[in-house]
Amino acid sequence: MMVFTCKKVQSFLLLLLAFSVVVGVSIHPASATFKELAQASNSKPSIVLVHGTNADATSWQHVIPFLQQDGYTVTAVQNPLTSLPDDIATTKRVIDAQQGAVVVVGHSYGGNVITGAAAGNPQVKALVYINGFAPESGETISELSGRYAPPPLSTALVADTAGFLYIDREKFHEVFAKDVSRVEARVMAVTQKPAAKVVFDQSVDSAAWKTIPSWYLVGQEDQAINPELERFMAKRIGAKTTEIKASHVPFISHPREVAKLIIEAASSAVQ
Repeated sequence: MMVFTCKKVQSFLLLLLAFSVVVGVSIHPASATFKELAQASNSKPSIVLVHGTNADATSWQHVIPFLQQDGYTVTAVQNPLTSLPDDIATTKRVIDAQQGAVVVVGHSYGGNVITGAAAGNPQVKALVYINGFAPESGETISELSGRYAPPPLSTALVADTAGFLYIDREKFHEVFAKDVSRVEARVMAVTQKPAAKVVFDQSVDSAAWKTIPSWYLVGQEDQAINPELERFMAKRIGAKTTEIKASHVPFISHPREVAKLIIEAASSAVQ
């Protein structure tokens, strides 16, 4: 049997107190958990990445290493693209699973998703739109797109028998990923994840950007969303806006710049 003397107990308590000072938290032996201690030792917010249509979570593969190298916990959502409510519910579940503050990033249609999924959630401290839709409550993507001249992508969509929309493989490189190598673009075209046509005519109940600080990246050579529409949305939501010479997929062609913007938003979120 191990016997603790008063001296040993006192030494243990002093050690515990010293540890609490180092990690910057108050330790209550009866209630503190390893999970709470881990949270206290990492002040950086978690980052949740949300893909758009004709893509999946692996589309963020070039950005993720930059974020991880900077010490961020990153999760890329795999949305079903079957309906906007389904995608919002899936994204909400991922956000709720994070510990502490969260920065949510959405690309293209993913912007629509994060606008709804982050609404009313005090855990979310910043939104980042990458060539993304940033709708008003009750506003559909179709309505937003109708404000400006249709982009080249609009003539490249092909529906299957179930009403899911693909991008014509022959046009994929030109209208979706022009500044990506042809080899990588061909793989993207083959592995594209189509969205149900209905998602473009569905809307969010409330818009998260009304209460959460936002950042926006405009791709000046975007052929999938009119860059003028992107500028309109960025201005309307009061986002801190950056423009780069890029196609619709800057997270593939310019991952360092995209990561830099996300880190800027994340750094502001914890100030």
